[in-house]
This record gives sequence, C-alpha cells and structure tokens, in this order.
Amino acid sequence: MKLIRPFRGLRPARELAAQVASHPYDVLNRAEASALASVNPHSFLHINKPEVDVDASIGIHDEAVYAKGRENLNRFIEQGTLRQDRDERLYVYKQVMGSHEQVGLVAVASVDAYEQNRIKKHEFTRPEKEDDRVLHMDALAAQVGPVFLTYKADSDIDSLIGQVTESAPEYDFDAEDGTHHVFWVVEDLTLSAKIEAAFAAVKYLYVADGHHRSAAASRIKHLYQSRNKQHTGDESYNYFLVVLIPDNQIQILDYNRVVKDLNGDDAVQFLDKLRNDFDIEEVDVIEAKPVNTREFGFYLAGRWYKLTANQNLLDRIDNSDPVQSLDVSIMQDSIFSPLLAIEDQRTDQRVDFIGGIRGLKELEKRVDSGDWQAAFALYPTSIESLMAIADANEVMPPKSTWFEPKLKSGLVVHMLD
Repeated sequence: MKLIRPFRGLRPARELAAQVASHPYDVLNRAEASALASVNPHSFLHINKPEVDVDASIGIHDEAVYAKGRENLNRFIEQGTLRQDRDERLYVYKQVMGSHEQVGLVAVASVDAYEQNRIKKHEFTRPEKEDDRVLHMDALAAQVGPVFLTYKADSDIDSLIGQVTESAPEYDFDAEDGTHHVFWVVEDLTLSAKIEAAFAAVKYLYVADGHHRSAAASRIKHLYQSRNKQHTGDESYNYFLVVLIPDNQIQILDYNRVVKDLNGDDAVQFLDKLRNDFDIEEVDVIEAKPVNTREFGFYLAGRWYKLTANQNLLDRIDNSDPVQSLDVSIMQDSIFSPLLAIEDQRTDQRVDFIGGIRGLKELEKRVDSGDWQAAFALYPTSIESLMAIADANEVMPPKSTWFEPKLKSGLVVHMLD
C-alpha cells in the first residue's frame, strides 16, 4: 500500500489560474460565493459551490445543485479552462500570507491508510456535511477540494521539496485576498520517486483541515468499489486529493464563538456567575484578544471583557489530559455546559463559529446586529496539541482550529474512475 502517489491532475490553463483559483467551499456562505462568481465566469466556485448557479429558492443540498456542479465541470473541460495532465505527476504548492510562508506537496493519499489510522484524525464529522461531500464527489466523479494533511517535519523531505521550488513554476499569482500562490509540476521523475520514497518512511500523517472531505472519500471508495465488478485496488477512487505541509510551517488562528442567549440570565447575572471561575476585567477590543492559554475575550452588551482562569478553575484542569486541557474544552466545561446549557456545540443551533481571520470586530458585528447576544474569543490551539490528541486516538471539541492561509480550490482536481 502506497501512502501517497502521483496522479493525473486536472488543472487550469496557465493564463487562467488566478481567475480559476477560489476559496474552499466551506469558507464562504451562499451570498458571498454568488457575489464573487457572478463577476468571474472562470471562478472554481461554479464547481465547488454550484448553488451559485441555481435559483436561490433551491436548497444547497438539492440534487439540482450537484447536477449543476457536474455540468459546470464538464463546461470548464470542454472550453479548455481545465485540462488533464497526460501523465501522473506530483505537484508542489507554496502560499505566502504576510510574513508567513508554507510549502506543501500535492498528491493523492491512500484511503486504506486513512481507514487503518496511518492518516490520523482529531475531529468528529457532522453527518449532513459529510453527506454533502459524498453527493458532490459522486455527482462530479471528482475530488475538487484538497484535504490539508500535516506530518512531523523532516529535513530530507524539505530538501527534496526545495529542489522542486528551484525550477520555474507553473503558476505564480496574487489572489484577491492578498495571499500569494506558487505552483510547480514535478517533471523530474527521479526526484518524484525520491519524494514518494521519503513519504513512505513517514510513520503517520495527520488530517489538519478537511475531515469531512477525507471521510467522504472513504465512503466514495466503498461506493465505487461496490459498483465496479473488476475492482483491483489501483483505481483512482482508492485515493484522495491532499496537500501535505510539515508541522513547523503551519499557522493556526483562533476559532471563536457567538451565542444566541445567556440561558435566561441578564448581563449582570451572567457576569456574576463567570466570577466563580474567572477574574474579569473590562478592556478595549485590542486588549480583549487572548495572548495566552487560559484567557478568553468576552463581548456582551457593547463591552469587551478579559476572562482569566482563576485558581478555582485552574485546580480543576487536568493538564495531563490532551483534550480536557484545551482552552476550547475549558470553555465548554466551565461556561457553555454549566452556564449556557449548551452540551454539544456540533449540533446546538444556539452557537455559531467565527474564524479568527475575520478578527474580533466580526464578533462585535454579529452581536451588535441583534442576532446573537454574546461572543467569546479564544487563544489558538497549537499544532502540538492537535498531533498529541490524534496520537492518543482522542477527538478535539468541534471547531478547535482555524488554519490560514486556506488552500485554494481549483488549482488541481483529482478525477475518479
């Protein structure tokens, strides 16, 4: 069983790469995606969020949406916007966001390795989101959004990837969000084989971002296998599209929350209850952003507060437990469950999640709109915590990590047999 392998990528024509590359499917809502796609006929949003091209009255999980995605994919291929490589290749993808730079290998990874836990997970999936990705992959017979995998940094792999980046890139462009993207095709087959061999020696890979896509790829493999009486195990559906980035290059931002109500309390009552476990200080929005673990920003009734775990709470935290010692777990155990009666953040409609890239001003905006009553800002989870939890075969609380920069969709597609 090969851990990773090259594949025949379906990619944009060089001159169209910047126009094709889009946000991942789950970063934009329907209105935001529609606005971007409406002014760009080449945007990959027409394929990975095809609801932008059907009537707004049609639900995003309607069969017509998935059919439109396949129609749009076919059109992109017929028009030459996307072209499939003749031979199997590995690819290298560099992203630059401000002072942060990360370089990853683009390949397909073994579904068998995923199912045997050589590719480790750290999150549960939401059934409806997983079902959506299965229906999308099946309708398109393609995996259009890469799963973001990480691994413990290896100097030999760094050196091999570095050799690729010394050659002329296939794509090199700035995106509308200010990030810079460079993409190489590994044409040197000897170098490609060395990269494959180096990854074969990697003990474990870790799903950083893309748990729903990887789980859906596993289901697709079994679905396609059941349809294929001549199944050999070599078919493309036995693999899924990934970008592999070493752990020392990963940037994790905070993943914040807004809540609908205070479970019957008014602001004064709720703040009084928080004082059992936190020292509370009223601050401005800049000071509210946590700079250490065990700190939380809290926005309520137009005011920001800094919540710092007091000794009463610190004494209850089991620092030897990689899950329970996470700030997201501490917030759940000390605030969400006992004070707000929110027991399962994955399913409770009284909580929503805001990626840290949007900043604390977005939390203010949500609360000030009247749609939400309060907001919580967290300190980012570390990559070390993520890997420790995966190694312990444990699961993080939902929405514990927000990775930036996001991998662009559309730079390469994995077609399924």
